[in-house]
Amino acid sequence: MTKSTDDFLDIPAQQAQFRDLISDALQCARQVGASDAAAEISESRGLSVAVRHCKLETIEQTRDRGLAITVFAGQRRGSASTSDFSADAIRRTVEAAWHIARHTAEDPAAGLPDPDQLALHYPDLDLHHPWAIDVPEAARLAIRAERAALATSDLITNTEGASLDTSEGHFVLGNTQGFLGGYPYSRHSLSVAPIAGHGDGMQRDYWYTAARDAQTLAAPLQVGRYAAQRALSRLNARSIKTGHYPVLFEAPLAVGLLGALVQATSGGALYRKASFMLDSLGKTVLADHLDVVENPYIPGAQGSSPFDGEGVRPQARRVVDCGLLTGYFLSTYTARKLGMSTTGNAGGSHNLSLRSRLTQPDDTLAAMLQKMGTGLLVTELIGQGVNYVTGDYSRGAFGYWVQDGQISHPVHEVTIAGNLSDMFRQIIAIGADVHHRGAKSTGSILIEKMAVAGL
Repeated sequence: MTKSTDDFLDIPAQQAQFRDLISDALQCARQVGASDAAAEISESRGLSVAVRHCKLETIEQTRDRGLAITVFAGQRRGSASTSDFSADAIRRTVEAAWHIARHTAEDPAAGLPDPDQLALHYPDLDLHHPWAIDVPEAARLAIRAERAALATSDLITNTEGASLDTSEGHFVLGNTQGFLGGYPYSRHSLSVAPIAGHGDGMQRDYWYTAARDAQTLAAPLQVGRYAAQRALSRLNARSIKTGHYPVLFEAPLAVGLLGALVQATSGGALYRKASFMLDSLGKTVLADHLDVVENPYIPGAQGSSPFDGEGVRPQARRVVDCGLLTGYFLSTYTARKLGMSTTGNAGGSHNLSLRSRLTQPDDTLAAMLQKMGTGLLVTELIGQGVNYVTGDYSRGAFGYWVQDGQISHPVHEVTIAGNLSDMFRQIIAIGADVHHRGAKSTGSILIEKMAVAGL
């Protein structure tokens, strides 16, 4: 794998050009009368190749660029954007934003971050690894993954195809408080979705690999075989009796529970009073052996960023400490709505990890099944079914019935239900089988008991 020779990303030259354009846009905002302004300029490109039955099915190539500016007239604000970087177009865009700002209502929470919160100096986090791959090679890799799945067993009778996606870009963000910064980034992935069985007994599953650096992606053979094994293990599924059982969330799925915690403790939900975790700061929200750690500064990680979407320094912190919630996820605006300070989370969380102080290195999925004893291992959830105002949780599920620590048979046509407040406090254990998905990671999560509706 070699670096691209395309002149699309001559990063130093383009970053310098973007910085000049941002400075011009901010100066223009001052000239029209804005009290403050913030602007962002970005450019990206991507390639997505999908194959099915080992034949090229679709090719999608994207190339986007844009400049967005927000201007303030005191506590009134307006925004506009353009894909034209000429001086005239930038001025027209600034004037459009200024026109909107002058005709909107005042908002006491509106405004730029305070200067002392900005990341005026920040590290290089190694977030950009371009991949010089063309359409034929991308198709070949996807076909290898699909062929590997099909070759795993005669019971793999079909596939929904395989796809390879690669993207890279860069941006510069600036404001009239003195912040001006940006960086390049990349993301690459390979996935395959095989189908096992025949007729009404067919089952589908998938697997994928994703990374900023293509050289760290799993091999197509591994991705295809594992996806096939997952599909095969779902054959001959049946329902189970309704009851209350321990539930073990497989690690890739368990990341969603961490996402639910973020949603419930995000500033937007809190100031709108649309969260079951209102006024929970300093209170017990998880079992007392659990921590949630945020670290924006891990080199090369998918959730890393030296500053948030407003140029604010993100925080390496313990969001939950021994079950106690020590912080929310706030932008400048949502923090002001709550009478608090930004946590550097405009745009989301950064490398969030759910950990248990009880987890041992040998707590594999098999060990977690032994800890559960008898209950339901969940590997897929269906539907939304989460009410963040009340915390009520109800999802269709697929998984496996576990008897005496061993998988007995696959399970379908069941619904699992509970309340997130109770579920969070009833987490018995976290596995060492850590899975990273985007900006979040966790091992498998064992919950003491949930309602399971089956037969």
